[in-house]
Amino acid sequence: MPRGYRDYEESLKEGLRDPEEAAGYLNACLAGGSREVFLLALRQVAAAHGIGSVAKQSDLGRESLYRTLSAKGNPRLETLLRLLDTAGLRLSVEAKKRKPRAA
Repeated sequence: MPRGYRDYEESLKEGLRDPEEAAGYLNACLAGGSREVFLLALRQVAAAHGIGSVAKQSDLGRESLYRTLSAKGNPRLETLLRLLDTAGLRLSVEAKKRKPRAA
């Protein structure tokens, strides 16, 4: 590897340890509207913090966490809140921007 070159995966993991970076990343993935993309992003955030550590801190089984964050996973709201809390994040809801009505 050339000097000064950082592996993409390591750089991503490092960035996703920062709650501000992780929040922006997850929001961007949510904006796309794909559940699978959001679960992948959430899995990457969890991996950045260490899956075993996240499972332990959020009081979830490691295997259960892997299943929940798989492409076919369907996390319960409680599970999602625990995962976000462990990463220093919280869930928030905002109003959609309304399109002007045609006159």
